Amino acid sequence: MTQSPESPLPPPKERRRLRESRSLTQVQVAERIGVSRATVRAWETGRTTPKAERLEAYAQLLASLAADTADAADTANAVEDTAPQPVIPAPAAPSLTPAQAFDALYEFCAPALVRQTYLLTGRRELARESVERAFQLAWQQWPQVAQDRDPAGWVRATAYEYALSPWHSFRPRYRHPEPPPADAGDRTLLHALLKLPPSYRRTLLLYDGVGLNLPETAAETEASTPAAANRLTHARAALAEHLPELSDPVALHRRLAELASTERLRAPQPTTVRTVGEQRTRFWTRAAIAFTVAIIGATSLTLRTAPTRYEAPLAPAQAVRGVPPRAALGPLSGAELKLQAKLRSAAARGPERVLPLPR
Repeated sequence: MTQSPESPLPPPKERRRLRESRSLTQVQVAERIGVSRATVRAWETGRTTPKAERLEAYAQLLASLAADTADAADTANAVEDTAPQPVIPAPAAPSLTPAQAFDALYEFCAPALVRQTYLLTGRRELARESVERAFQLAWQQWPQVAQDRDPAGWVRATAYEYALSPWHSFRPRYRHPEPPPADAGDRTLLHALLKLPPSYRRTLLLYDGVGLNLPETAAETEASTPAAANRLTHARAALAEHLPELSDPVALHRRLAELASTERLRAPQPTTVRTVGEQRTRFWTRAAIAFTVAIIGATSLTLRTAPTRYEAPLAPAQAVRGVPPRAALGPLSGAELKLQAKLRSAAARGPERVLPLPR
């Protein structure tokens, strides 16, 4: 994102540098301006720009930080001019290994993400399983996830997609509802949330729960900005019908945070997630290799036992036409009876020698 000529804000990288130069966190900047931490992160990465009501306050804050940084630099230069100090090389920042970077992301995102997924599904065990599977997939694709502009958003979107899969309804462990929250107000709010369509519920949670702005919410839910705004409006109206006091977005944000905090949901350790993910990857890799070997063996056996020449199949039997019917035996004539008797009597003594007759 490039800076527009009329924008009073510095480039995104400069915004972050000014904040870090005064040792301020994104949460502290968000509290001064009155927005969420996710909004400040989006401003510093350049994904979004402040709206008109927040633009002036953010610009003044950055200007004051720039002025403080300049004053500090002038003071440091003056001190260096009057009392030179020996130059000490700054220690190089230790680079994190992939496992350390993954563990840092997990420890930062997993606890809150489990509570968010619980609001999305109303199931404690499914919330933990969804977050664990999302981080296992992130560890399998860590080179790509680590270079993403928002790794936390990548994992959150993956966990939400897994949690909202309709196939969970066919699993025996998720066919029956879990015990509701103990507080009556929490039960009413959770019941109203679960009655919303999944897309409306997800949009409401991202916007009023996590604190993303509308373009970020639309991008994460793979919808247009008008469609995301329409879903958010209908979701708020549906909740207000059951709980009129939540018509105020500030009150809704607070109640969602309270409902998520009442459930003591713990995520497993990052080492366990990485280990289980690696074991699952090895299992499916071996299963794929075994299946491939089985197919190759079956193909080889078929090739060895198959005939080497073509053998025409036997034609089906057909009736032969033009053959005279077989005659049945009837009564013998007198001459035939004499011949029969002669042959029978001659057979007992043997045949007479046949001599040629003289001519």
